[in-house]
Amino acid sequence: MTRILVVDDEPQTLKDLQISLQADRYTVDIAADGRQALVEAISSPPDAVILGLGLPHIEGHRVIQALRAWSQVPIIILSTRSDADEKVAALDAGADDYVTKPFAMKELLARLRAVLRRRSTEEPSPIIAHIGEWTIDLDSSTVRRADGDGDRLRLTPTEWSILEILLRHPPGELVTSRQILRHVWGPGHEHKTHYLRIYFASLRRKLEPDPASPRHLLTEPGMGYRFEP
Repeated sequence: MTRILVVDDEPQTLKDLQISLQADRYTVDIAADGRQALVEAISSPPDAVILGLGLPHIEGHRVIQALRAWSQVPIIILSTRSDADEKVAALDAGADDYVTKPFAMKELLARLRAVLRRRSTEEPSPIIAHIGEWTIDLDSSTVRRADGDGDRLRLTPTEWSILEILLRHPPGELVTSRQILRHVWGPGHEHKTHYLRIYFASLRRKLEPDPASPRHLLTEPGMGYRFEP
């Protein structure tokens, strides 16, 4: 099911949105402040975020910026602030849409469907990455030297699965350990992070020019991993 993260400091707004979204068969996570929103987004990555601006602890614009540092998840702002400058600031920070309170639930749900639809219909492009002297082609599942010389590099099925989820995210975007573990090993393995330490060490030995100081397959301690071109 599509997962929506709703972030607002008004309990009644959270409740109303949770009921309406669940009635439309979305899975809903809620957060009442900016800090909790980022924790939820990392632990259970959403397919879209409905975000208030006047949040405790971490203000809404800073939440947008933090999310955009590692994710392209659609963000709809829900705010009482109707000034044009506020809307422009939120959209420039990385929001995809802006809805002013009070709002019609039908309109908000339609806007949500629209941002989800735009994301799902984006044309996929061939995924080819370069790590050191290697060229990785996910579509053909091959790893070759960039100069074309020599045999293909062999990766295990598990190494391929890990590399695939990392490279299918935008460069520089954080992929959480929970996401990788769930993708590769399935539900119930989200806390077995030692698996990832072992397999990332193997991938770095095979792909990185200097495995002890990796430049491409990077660890974010306590959070996850990212690919840097």
